[in-house]
Amino acid sequence: MQNWKNIINSHSIGFNYFVGVTLLVLICTACKQSNSEVEKPTNKATTYKNTENVWQTSPNIIVGNALGTTFIIKTNGDSLRTSPEEIDALFERFNAELSTYIDSSLISKFNANNTAIDLSGTEYFKNCFEISQEIYNKTSGAFDPTVHPLVELWGFFKRNEHTPSQSEIDSVLNFVGLKPNQLYTYKENVLEKQDSRFKLVFNAIAKGQSVDVIADLLNKKGQTNYFIEVGGEIRVKGLNDQKAKWIIGIDVPKESNSGQEGVQNRALENYIEITDVAVATSGNYRDFYELEGKKYSHTISPVSGKPVKHSLLSATVIAPTTAMADAYATAFMVMGVDASLEFVKNNPDLGVDIYLLFDAGNGRIERAYSRGMLNYLIDR
Repeated sequence: MQNWKNIINSHSIGFNYFVGVTLLVLICTACKQSNSEVEKPTNKATTYKNTENVWQTSPNIIVGNALGTTFIIKTNGDSLRTSPEEIDALFERFNAELSTYIDSSLISKFNANNTAIDLSGTEYFKNCFEISQEIYNKTSGAFDPTVHPLVELWGFFKRNEHTPSQSEIDSVLNFVGLKPNQLYTYKENVLEKQDSRFKLVFNAIAKGQSVDVIADLLNKKGQTNYFIEVGGEIRVKGLNDQKAKWIIGIDVPKESNSGQEGVQNRALENYIEITDVAVATSGNYRDFYELEGKKYSHTISPVSGKPVKHSLLSATVIAPTTAMADAYATAFMVMGVDASLEFVKNNPDLGVDIYLLFDAGNGRIERAYSRGMLNYLIDR
């Protein structure tokens, strides 16, 4: 049985308003963040071996820019058992395999050519693909790392002159989906295309996976307490500076609540306190796609090939790994409120819990959450 709580803050959701991506915020005055790039420290007296993109600002904090976003790695009173150089090198290796923005990366070469690749020698690609396969199957295709051609078809990168026809959608759907033997084969760690149009884009899971990779590094080094965040995807272990669980704020899904004015001015809908888990939030972008007088959600269903039509504004997911939290948050935005709650109820073995914010009409944002969220919520 799911738990519902119909609050809430009355926030206007007018026709010209679009809810932006909802973020999670670490409640920590020493860790103020924004959506812009992290500024490079100017203290020349520092003894840390900083790199162009990664900087250590104190013995227990490393920050920087990576994967097209910002990140922070923090522990409590003890020192981090890693360095800016090591973290920078990790992101470089990660990009070399999974970045679609780098032409020479492994995934870019796979997408551009009719080729087979052996994933057994990869550091990250194999794990990312196999997790994606599993979540694709679990969610009946609601999470799909091949959905990129549909996003292009609907004009989210280049505006279209007309709404895609059903025949155009059906044509693209022919090469969207993790359909073994039809679009690809995966045997003995070898991934081979069966259709030249089959392409992979791990944007909805890669940031989460990168957090897990950093967590694995710190775990191997014996780090007992840490907070890792990459572009809003979070994983924590142990305790914070106050020797308590880490407290995370969930943003109100409101366009003006961008966080650009600093953490202290963010409007937070609720708080969760967590340890030894991962958390991610997915939400709608800040502008609808408008075509021929109609507005469409940015969230494209890889099942129907069309923008989703439901009231869900954001999905916050707690899971054992950040890759799982990241991917399931995306899937739940496709599935909607009721289907997402039912999914979590029917799959307790996953260790996944969800906190959903949705448009209840008349300017009301309401919440719904799984029973397990009671273990984390501060305001119940």
